[in-house]
Amino acid sequence: MTAHEIVNPPELIEPTGFAHAVVAAPGRTVYVAGQTAHDKNGSLPAGFVEQFDAAAGNVVTALRAAGAVPEHLVSMTMYVTSVAEYRSSLRELLPVWRNHFGRYYPAAALIGVSELVDPAAKVELVCTAVIPS
Repeated sequence: MTAHEIVNPPELIEPTGFAHAVVAAPGRTVYVAGQTAHDKNGSLPAGFVEQFDAAAGNVVTALRAAGAVPEHLVSMTMYVTSVAEYRSSLRELLPVWRNHFGRYYPAAALIGVSELVDPAAKVELVCTAVIPS
């Protein structure tokens, strides 16, 4: 479990799917490179939800390899090639999120971009985690 403190000031809008701030416990910092939905062989699923699912799975795999768990995440930047597609997929994305990250939400940002390194990629997740001492 995490020793991080989630801070959601009452003066700000109630967060849904993110935390306004996370105070990381002392420990080791893990920087997870941008994870797309590519599998080990470079294959990429076609749909947005499927890509988010695979990218989230890749984040968890990288975290575990570094000795961290999803609850150690302190921030996540989500790059998507269509903010409209993200919004229209929210109902489908909730169970995907919970499957990988549970009910834990780090400080997060969603950024719409015109293209990712692979033109077929629709999602890239960049994360920072702190493994508590």
